[in-house]
Amino acid sequence: QVQLVESGGGLVQTGGSLRLSCAASERTFSRYTMGWFRQAPGKEREFVTYISGSGGSTDYADSVKGRFTISKDNAKNTVYLQMNSLKPEDTAVYYCAARLSGRSYYSVSSYDYWGQGTQVTVSS
Repeated sequence: QVQLVESGGGLVQTGGSLRLSCAASERTFSRYTMGWFRQAPGKEREFVTYISGSGGSTDYADSVKGRFTISKDNAKNTVYLQMNSLKPEDTAVYYCAARLSGRSYYSVSSYDYWGQGTQVTVSS
């Protein structure tokens, strides 16, 4: 059982930055693909970005490309999400997730373990 704990959320003005962290309990963290998803009120949880176990492969939702960066420190069992140029539409609860394998990097159902989420609010 992998436990994931997110931190770093908060309130920021439009154009500001935040860095989210997700610490994992798993000693074989380097084997896991890690993803970030978000869920705004009244909406379904949506894919934001993923990073492969080695860190060599990443992808982003079109809505965050060029603004968000995912990174992974396998020595610290932690994945990060650097969010720059934040917009009000980025307001959501952000979740990190982990998987060993699956059919799609972009699907909620492909991830086996989830954190409790951290709130990000961007004011206009």
